[in-house]
Amino acid sequence: MFDYQRVTARNGARTRLFGTLGSLILIGLLSACSGSKNARDEVAAPPPPPPVEESAPAPAAESGPVAPAEAMVEQPSTGEPMVLNTSAPQKYLVKRGDTLWDIARQFLRDPWFWPEIWYVNPQIENPHLIYPGDELSLGVGVDGKPQVTVTRGAADRMSPQMRSQPLEDAIKAIPYEIVASFMSRPLVLEKEQIKRLPYVLAGRDQHMVTAAGNEIYVMGLNGTQNARYNIVAVGEPLVDPDDNKVVGYQGIYAATGRLATLGNPAKLELTDSARETRNGDKVISDSLDVPLDFVPHSPETKVSGRIISVIDGVTNIGQYQVVVINRGGSQGLAPGHVLGVFQRSGKVRDPAKGALASKVQLPNERAGTFMVFKTFDRISYGLIMEADHPLHIGDNVGNP
Repeated sequence: MFDYQRVTARNGARTRLFGTLGSLILIGLLSACSGSKNARDEVAAPPPPPPVEESAPAPAAESGPVAPAEAMVEQPSTGEPMVLNTSAPQKYLVKRGDTLWDIARQFLRDPWFWPEIWYVNPQIENPHLIYPGDELSLGVGVDGKPQVTVTRGAADRMSPQMRSQPLEDAIKAIPYEIVASFMSRPLVLEKEQIKRLPYVLAGRDQHMVTAAGNEIYVMGLNGTQNARYNIVAVGEPLVDPDDNKVVGYQGIYAATGRLATLGNPAKLELTDSARETRNGDKVISDSLDVPLDFVPHSPETKVSGRIISVIDGVTNIGQYQVVVINRGGSQGLAPGHVLGVFQRSGKVRDPAKGALASKVQLPNERAGTFMVFKTFDRISYGLIMEADHPLHIGDNVGNP
């Protein structure tokens, strides 16, 4: 008996099966066609670049935390890396009369790199100061770089670690006597400094000119009884050659006096004199107001200036002479900054171009080293630490 329902169900299942197979075949053909087109497209055009990934932040240096952005100042290139002296001692016993410059020279070819090798021990009081009797040892730090450490001398107490010697006994950066002599009788006066200094009002009995043994009255002097002061006359102006502006004046030492009576005016008794004292001369304390416990180091910014004055009026400037340059605090200079002195070379005629050709400027040559010990706004006092050749007013100074 013909079962219509069974046949119909079987034919429906067969239809569904063929429909499914047909769909699969159609999808396969379409995929194949699409794959062929994509393959052609890949040949015709390069694949898109991979997505950009954010770089992971660089790990902090092991030596310590990264400084704030505002404190990270790029150090001007010195042209040469820090180099130890070939004869650098493994140990050095600090002697009275040493200067920090001399000690740094023992270990380094360029002493202004001293902060790079000096290990500051925070457990020692005044760790940046060095005293006679201390022993300095040259070794290798945790970062593999040379390192100098200090072992305090016998003057230390064992506990707590404090030094019984006064701070005045600490090793100075540069020769104390030279700087003290200059600062007590300054022969250069900064322009703004002149406006603030006490001045001679008149001589006793209204003498217009006074000398040793006379008494003078001084305005604006706030001192202590019997303190000593120097009288300095204002001389010729100092002109900045870069802009032709007056930045200071030559000072001319006149006399030394003792404060006899306080007041305004105060009274000074002149004890020594090199020339007559006149009304209007400036009065300056003969005590040193320059701290000399700074550390030699290179400026953090680029500096370019010139020598504009030399003390004692010499023509050829040599080692340990005080000079004045036309750069100061407004250009980033501070006590301890070390600059190279570059000799200004002349012009020569090129023999290959004939007698009528213009002359050729020769390059400046490094001829010395200068260290700042006192700054004003636009000028600085400094000491010539090294002079390989005679130096002159007008020679350039710049980063070493």
